[in-house]
Amino acid sequence: MKKNNLYKNFIFLFFLLCSGVNALGLEGNFIQGGLVFGKLEQDGKVFFDDQIIPVDDYGNFLLGFKRKHKNQSIVKVIYDSGKILTKKINISQRNYKIQKIDNLDKNKVTPPKSYYDRIKREVALIKKSKKIFYNFSYYKAGFIMPVEGIITGVYGSQRILNGVPKRPHYGIDIANKKGTIVVSPSDGVVVLTEDDLYFSGGTIIISHGLGLTSSLLHLSEIFVKVGEKVHLGQEIGRVGSTGRSTGPHLDWRMEINGTRIDPQLLIKNKE
Repeated sequence: MKKNNLYKNFIFLFFLLCSGVNALGLEGNFIQGGLVFGKLEQDGKVFFDDQIIPVDDYGNFLLGFKRKHKNQSIVKVIYDSGKILTKKINISQRNYKIQKIDNLDKNKVTPPKSYYDRIKREVALIKKSKKIFYNFSYYKAGFIMPVEGIITGVYGSQRILNGVPKRPHYGIDIANKKGTIVVSPSDGVVVLTEDDLYFSGGTIIISHGLGLTSSLLHLSEIFVKVGEKVHLGQEIGRVGSTGRSTGPHLDWRMEINGTRIDPQLLIKNKE
């Protein structure tokens, strides 16, 4: 009799645990630089390592892992009903490449002090644009590469520019000839267009909803305007070599609420 009760309790706890995991609907890349998609079956608030995470009206939410994210994080959900669900998730670790780039304009590697104010203004503008929030899940359209070409730079690589160690690279560099069409990698709303930023040159930033953004850099032409709704595959600009660049290419970067993630993982995940 006791054995039967123990067995029943075990089965109950097992299904309770499974239902809790399924209630979060977590899918994606559980790896440094990865993005995970979640969905609540009931109304509630989501916390990721104690930081509150946006949830849309349909229960969709996103979790992003930093370049050097720790190997374990905690997702906590406080449902409106009062129920609390806590789940530990494991994040795989990565080794990153070292990339050396020479023959850059020395003023782009180490800007003269006379450019500091300009750079500061541009950084503030970019940060402000990325904080424009849309409570929609445009990203559900999926993701494609914004341009065809040869991948010459990858996410997370430590960069040495003209022999000077710099910050890691947080995007994918895709080389192609100047003027090659660039398309929107997914659905979204344009939150920034600039023709001549100091480091990134011609730049477009698109919000895919819930704090997820794509930045497309070094463009020679821009076809879209701020506030415009764009769709996956829509032509938005042309490849260039503006800003800090050694040749025509597109630098595609993605960010989720301040965490820089690897765009290439989304393409691989789709495939």
